[in-house]
Amino acid sequence: MSIQVIEVLGYKRANLGKVNAKQLRTEAHTPGVLYGGTEQVHFYVPMIFLRDLIYTAQAHFVDLNIEGTIYRAILQEIQFHPVSEMILHVDFLQIFEDKKIKMEIPVAFIGKPVGVAKGGVLSKKQRKLWVTAYPKDMPSTVEVEVGALDLGQITRVQQISTQNYTLLALPNTPVASIEIPRALRSTASKEEKKGKK
Repeated sequence: MSIQVIEVLGYKRANLGKVNAKQLRTEAHTPGVLYGGTEQVHFYVPMIFLRDLIYTAQAHFVDLNIEGTIYRAILQEIQFHPVSEMILHVDFLQIFEDKKIKMEIPVAFIGKPVGVAKGGVLSKKQRKLWVTAYPKDMPSTVEVEVGALDLGQITRVQQISTQNYTLLALPNTPVASIEIPRALRSTASKEEKKGKK
């Protein structure tokens, strides 16, 4: 499934500098920079327009509409105020179809593990993974099949099938496992001891 695109309206900044940035924030705007193209574009966005983009588990492309000029981009960095959590600054990276990009993509766990039916617990070790791909090939989720996982088994990055994109985590990185609860362990060990008698 391809990534959703969110349109964000922005306005060019006539004045740059800390005083102007502070003034924008008091008016509930967030200063930002778009880079990656032929020139850096300095702009500001009403904070409310950034909510859908920032407070979501999904990955998105952005159509950054700055006074009628639309730039396809991805959110690269956000700075929050350490106390108030106000969004202080945003950086966007302009993207182009012929250039690979890097994004953090949510993991979708597919299937009901065999081990869960036996009393085990699915432990999600990675909820997001870094992916590199051309924009048209960037997945909206990294699908991880967990249906065959039995008690004590682990799925690692190297076992994930990918299509036209590359996972940037180390091949041995655990993504999901079936944990054996203590109660189930003690029952199993009691039965084992019985069997040995």
